[in-house]
Amino acid sequence: MFKRNALAAIALTLTALLQGCAHTTPEDTAKQNLAVVQHALAPTGSLRVAMYQGSPTSYVAGKDGDDPRGVGYDVGQAFAQKLGVPFEPKVFPNNAEALKAVANGDADFTFTNATEERAKVMDFSPTVLDVEKSALVVKNSRLKKLDDLNRRGLRIGVSKGSSTGEELKPLYPKARLVPVPTLAQAVQMLRQRKIDAFATNNAILYELSDKLPGSRVLPDHWGMEHFAIGVPKGREAGQEFVKDFVQASVANGTVQKAVERANLRGTVAAQ
Repeated sequence: MFKRNALAAIALTLTALLQGCAHTTPEDTAKQNLAVVQHALAPTGSLRVAMYQGSPTSYVAGKDGDDPRGVGYDVGQAFAQKLGVPFEPKVFPNNAEALKAVANGDADFTFTNATEERAKVMDFSPTVLDVEKSALVVKNSRLKKLDDLNRRGLRIGVSKGSSTGEELKPLYPKARLVPVPTLAQAVQMLRQRKIDAFATNNAILYELSDKLPGSRVLPDHWGMEHFAIGVPKGREAGQEFVKDFVQASVANGTVQKAVERANLRGTVAAQ
């Protein structure tokens, strides 16, 4: 008798489950799938977006009550809205600290140059923007072209912890590379002639040039940065969502609007 009752109970349970499945709508399935992606990409319930001060590709503080601007800021905000979670900006003094936060899982999202080295500690979306790299020099500088950087003893500033230093070494072996902690300090060091040039992507260089009257971004480029969305390792359940977001955001103008609002200058090409 016990066995018959137990089997009957199991049968009733299976029937109920099957009936429940039969009543599952496409909307229910979509909600369930989104919940999985939300948990993968924003495990704390909000999207913690890592940015750093002074770069229009990332974050530039607003003036006189204006909203902040930056491609990373705007794209991160759009991504959070699409994901259906609150947007939580986390602003760091430099890119190295922002990247460390993502690598450690203390942030969920960043917008940065997708290098092979960084791909070891985070996963990247398809390329969103390509930006050329050059160098900024002050007014009346003797440096007129990029070839002039290959002078013995020349001091070229690079962002501390960035990929720029390693890329420049073989290109300008005679120059001395000087790590600079923040972009604000780069402006000061150029103004005080503590460095002869500062090298990074053109988007940053044109932003810094506004603070140094008469300064110039040297023509042509010595490298290229490929900007993409970076998320911590181990969040594979959200990879397709990230890829679809990038494709849609490039196609529907979201990225271009962010570029324009950030006043991003230099050679920038949407992929």
